[in-house]
Amino acid sequence: MIRRFILATTLAVSATLANAAEPILGNWKTAAGDTAVIASCSGSYCITLKTGRYAGRKIGILAGTGGTYVGEITDPAKDQTYSGSGTVSGRSLRMKGCVMAVLCKSQTWTRL
Repeated sequence: MIRRFILATTLAVSATLANAAEPILGNWKTAAGDTAVIASCSGSYCITLKTGRYAGRKIGILAGTGGTYVGEITDPAKDQTYSGSGTVSGRSLRMKGCVMAVLCKSQTWTRL
């Protein structure tokens, strides 16, 4: 019985760690209501819009692990790229874009 408990606990912890390693992957609802997909690409994470006016457009690339990511974010309406970051917390993704690390704008996306 103790062996089963240890085995079950080990499997549960392994599954949790595997899911936590890449929490940014998946589909997200943006602040504008569009759907964005974040997928692995060349050792980083590419952000592509799936729906909305700019569907099919790549709007960012981030790198990192453990819920904190940094890279570049593009505002598709202005076609301008900013230094950016993303922080995953549960079902929320806090996206932040900055000009010269001083003027920043952020929004929260929700996991679909």
